[in-house]
Amino acid sequence: MISSIVAGVLIVGGLAWMALTLAAPRESGGITLPGFFDPSRWDIFADPELWSFIVFEGVFGTLRAALIASVFAIILGIILSLLRSSAIAWIRIPTAVVLEFVRGMPVLLMMLFILLVLNTGAFWAVVAALTLYNGALIGEALRAGLAALPRGQREAGLSLGMRPLQSKMLVEFPQAFRQMLPIIVAQLVVLLKDTSLGYIVGYTELLRVNMNNLVNFYGNRYLFSFFVVTLVLYLAMNLSLSWFARWLSKRTSSSSSGKRLDPEDPNQAVLVAEASASARQSESHEPRT
Repeated sequence: MISSIVAGVLIVGGLAWMALTLAAPRESGGITLPGFFDPSRWDIFADPELWSFIVFEGVFGTLRAALIASVFAIILGIILSLLRSSAIAWIRIPTAVVLEFVRGMPVLLMMLFILLVLNTGAFWAVVAALTLYNGALIGEALRAGLAALPRGQREAGLSLGMRPLQSKMLVEFPQAFRQMLPIIVAQLVVLLKDTSLGYIVGYTELLRVNMNNLVNFYGNRYLFSFFVVTLVLYLAMNLSLSWFARWLSKRTSSSSSGKRLDPEDPNQAVLVAEASASARQSESHEPRT
């Protein structure tokens, strides 16, 4: 009881101190900056043209780079997961080396390397670096999903006359992709946040528009205001993707748990028989101890 009262007093006191600090005007670089709650700090945001510039230049630039890099990263991740889980050593081992190399490099360093060495321009440097880094992580997630599948799934595909590659692509990979989908979406949330690194290499995205272009136009007086707007917009985009990832996680977990097959149901009797036959065939391939 006492500890709860003390914690409440500390929280309320901390919030009050923060509010008073933000509300007070201050001097910075010879400029008198208004307090956080001063209307003069926010009056420029009543201009629709300002918001159209923020949305069409900043938000659009961020989402464009994130969307293109996400598509390429998923495609690259699928290819890398299949190569990494190959039974052929001369395919599996070099792929593992490349994955470790890419995962160990900072994303910003990759952007600068691609921009300066390959001279691709800021946009493609951002897209290429985000694709490589996140594609490697998605590939590892999918490989883990493939490795976690029961051996009987592969045996079931082979028992239907499929070749090993067909069994992996048509039977194993769809299941692994569905299981790893929430993790992939969560990784795409990180990718969206990493687009802000494009500010360093000169790409026009949300952070650069607010913290550079607009501040240079309106003056340093509004630097903190644009900082808050940038923070809120990034937070809104990331929270939307995070909620989507949680919803997707619930959907895939509920669908993967599924319903038990009922042998008494004539519509499910065939499925029960096929599942039993597949299980018996898988057990016959297990080494006897």
